[in-house]
Amino acid sequence: MALIAGPTASGKSALAIALAERANGVVINADSAQVYTDLRVLSARPSAEEEARVPHRLFGHVDGAEDYSAARWAAEARGAIAEAHAAGKLPVLVGGTGMYLRTLLDGIAPVPEIDPEIRAEVRALPVAEAYAALGEADPAAAGRLRASDTTRVARALEVVRSTGKPLARWQAERVGGIGERIDLAPLILLPDREWLVERCDRRFAAMLESGAVDEVRALAERADIPEIAPVRLAIGVREIAAWLAGALGRDEAVARAQAATRQYAKRQYTWFRNQPPPDWERTNLTEMFDQIGKFERLLSI
Repeated sequence: MALIAGPTASGKSALAIALAERANGVVINADSAQVYTDLRVLSARPSAEEEARVPHRLFGHVDGAEDYSAARWAAEARGAIAEAHAAGKLPVLVGGTGMYLRTLLDGIAPVPEIDPEIRAEVRALPVAEAYAALGEADPAAAGRLRASDTTRVARALEVVRSTGKPLARWQAERVGGIGERIDLAPLILLPDREWLVERCDRRFAAMLESGAVDEVRALAERADIPEIAPVRLAIGVREIAAWLAGALGRDEAVARAQAATRQYAKRQYTWFRNQPPPDWERTNLTEMFDQIGKFERLLSI
């Protein structure tokens, strides 16, 4: 199985498609935003034309109102990988969501089902209140998490309230990982930081001209999607929504979304540089172009 990972805007998708074309492959998504039907443009999902070039799996198959998780993605990814192998095709896993990749390869903590009432109660809390409550119930988890990380703070709090045990204790045991059962060929893209920052800014500006505003407008009209649903927390959604509501001017909304994208890319860059096994190949994308010039078009949006 091939794995192409790295920060947002690093050129992963185009490289995955090119590899799949050469190697009779199937591109399998490992990006937490690209699973949503609602966010083709804002998540930088491959276009319909790109998806037609080779088989794609786990892209845009989840409605924004659904409660999606790393565990569900890993189960679906295992199925897509097995299906590709059965068809004699190369699975090409591509994405930048480290939690998804770790869950698939290393397994997941066997946390019991969360009590629905506790989940609803926790997810209705403002993040500041949830973080304060987590500090009392699980100080170690609060110390590890950013106070503004809505999703992870809520997860840690609902686990300790529902099970009586901190999330870290559950995470000490992992089940379901496939890392030891597959032949993995990983490549991590770590392009020049200035190149990446400039590409992030240009790409968001291009998204505004390609339908991102319409995507956010459609989301804003859906009463069935909670405010803290992951699809509403995707980068660009809140900023564009504030602009549409008149709370921000266009220029300020764009500036905030571009800054959020750059910060996200920086966190991903650090994670992929330091967290995966040291024997996973890392490459500066511009150096790779010199070696296999076929992928020069990755340098443009």
